[in-house]
Amino acid sequence: MDRKPLMILRQVTVRQDHISGGAFVIAGIIVFLLSGDLPLGSMAMPGAGMMPKLVLVLMIGFGLALVAQAHKSPPLAALEWDDLPHASCVIMAAAATTALYNLLGFRITMALMLCGLIVVVERQNILRAVLFGLGIPLFTDILFGYLLKSPLPRGTFGF
Repeated sequence: MDRKPLMILRQVTVRQDHISGGAFVIAGIIVFLLSGDLPLGSMAMPGAGMMPKLVLVLMIGFGLALVAQAHKSPPLAALEWDDLPHASCVIMAAAATTALYNLLGFRITMALMLCGLIVVVERQNILRAVLFGLGIPLFTDILFGYLLKSPLPRGTFGF
């Protein structure tokens, strides 16, 4: 019995880019399948699903490219988890923002998220955080609402 195929299997090292690239591919496929109800349209008249599906195809493609180049990344076992508390705070802030987005609207939700992340997670000056946290949503609202004529959600309080 030839043991060479078994030895090749033992030499495979799971690397960090195998996991991250695979996660992008799987997430892209799942969201692509769930977005089937959005109309694709045509090149002359793109539908609501054209850009999201294009982005998902690119996401899947870049995930596959990441997996293909994974041999250049460090092994998964070498991954340090010391930044996990910071990442967890960012994930929780994003989840809270998603949950409150329709209720509070774009301006308030984004201002709260940015101020919270800058003050609590990044431990920066409160005055700078408030200026940044109010300035970015206001600038974005002006850009989309007035210049691009694509208003952002207002929420229960009209903001």
